[in-house]
Amino acid sequence: MEIVVALLMFVDHEIKEHRIQESMSICLKHKREASRQFSDNIEYKCIKTKAELEDNIDGTKSIKKIILE
Repeated sequence: MEIVVALLMFVDHEIKEHRIQESMSICLKHKREASRQFSDNIEYKCIKTKAELEDNIDGTKSIKKIILE
C-alpha cells in the first residue's frame, strides 16, 4: 500500500474510474479540464489516499483498491 494522489470520476455518486496523479496541482489541472465537458451526473474529485497498487504490463502502476479510513 502507498499514499497516492488520485483523480476520481463519479457517475451518479459512484466511483467509476480512478487515476494516479503525480501531484495535487496536476490532479486539480486535470479535474478542471475534465469538468469543462459538462455532464449532469458526472463529478470529479482529487484526493490524497492510501491505495493498494498493481503493476501494469508496461511498468506503470495503477490503483487496484482505494483504502478509505
